[in-house]
Amino acid sequence: MNRIWGYISGILAMFFFGISSPINKIMLYEMDPLVIAAFTYLIAGIFLFAIRLSPLKERILDFINHDSNSEIFISKKDYIIILLTAIFSSVIGPIAFLYGLRQTSAIDASLLLNTEVLFIIFMSFIIFKDILKRKDVFGIFLIVLGAIVLATKGEFDELFVNQNFIGSLLIISASFFWSVDTVLSKFLSNKRDLILISALKSSIGGLLLFLIILIIGIDILVPYDLLSLLLFTAIFSVALAFIVLYFALREIGSSRVGAIFPLASLFGSVSAFLILGESFSILEIIFGSLMLLGVYILYWDPKLKGNKKPLAPANDKNIK
Repeated sequence: MNRIWGYISGILAMFFFGISSPINKIMLYEMDPLVIAAFTYLIAGIFLFAIRLSPLKERILDFINHDSNSEIFISKKDYIIILLTAIFSSVIGPIAFLYGLRQTSAIDASLLLNTEVLFIIFMSFIIFKDILKRKDVFGIFLIVLGAIVLATKGEFDELFVNQNFIGSLLIISASFFWSVDTVLSKFLSNKRDLILISALKSSIGGLLLFLIILIIGIDILVPYDLLSLLLFTAIFSVALAFIVLYFALREIGSSRVGAIFPLASLFGSVSAFLILGESFSILEIIFGSLMLLGVYILYWDPKLKGNKKPLAPANDKNIK
């Protein structure tokens, strides 16, 4: 039964991640990307701190940690990692993603976020000395091929003046920074108080983004009609997604969570079609499907004797 709930939690996390792309696209019509990111992460941080101060804290932590030997103590080194991951995942990542989303479609953005898996695999290969199998090389090839075609639309003339291409590059760069966070978060994943860690990362990111806004002098007013969307993204796609994702990781393991990671792109693409009315081109259908297949191949393990990959390609920071 726990495994069933693990799968349900993983799918729910992918839904929260995926649906945020079209919602952010709507907010971008009236709000600056920096303002969206700052409010999203600050609200998520406040929400998580509120949970941590409530009677729900111990219930949630017991639920997440019920079958694991987690560490209670958080060292100075851990706080340094928290600061670094906050900068990568809650500042640089969302800035790149939202500015990229403003210049491309939510469907393309959702599909291109699969490149995060690619970066995670490469960094795990370099840092943790993971062994790449033939199927991994094939999966990597499919993701790279799909990303190139989706980013360029098959047209290679004057790429760097093409708005869609620049937006796609920003989305891919956001995936890179989020993948760095995922890899670094491996050193924090065995801590008991994951709510505190995520709350700190979100709050630090939100405060740093507001500092940037004040320095630049951007208007921070939020249109009243977009407030509900902002709250939904912060609470569900960042804060609650973190809780259900970590429960899924503890119940079914990173390999299985990685195998269902393509659902985030699928949910994002379908919701962009339903909410925004964006249409799927033949290129997006074919090469987006190839990217999803590539991700599945990378994390597919017919034996599932253990977690062959060090991490699943998702975490608590995503505006995805």
